[in-house]
Amino acid sequence: MSESSSVAAKKKVVQQLWMEARLYRMKVSQAAEDLKQFCLQNAQHDPLLTGVSSSTNPFRPQKVCFFL
Repeated sequence: MSESSSVAAKKKVVQQLWMEARLYRMKVSQAAEDLKQFCLQNAQHDPLLTGVSSSTNPFRPQKVCFFL
């Protein structure tokens, strides 16, 4: 009984490996180049690079009003 379950488990593993072998894989150099191009194209919209204006910054320190 354990032998049949072992064979079934190994068939599942082989099936999974065949499925993974058929996947398209992109070269790392091409993926890095695509990522670089994306970053350069969207750099003007990145607040970490361009900064945030003080009027639209939701995390700016709140002004405290004092009444004398």
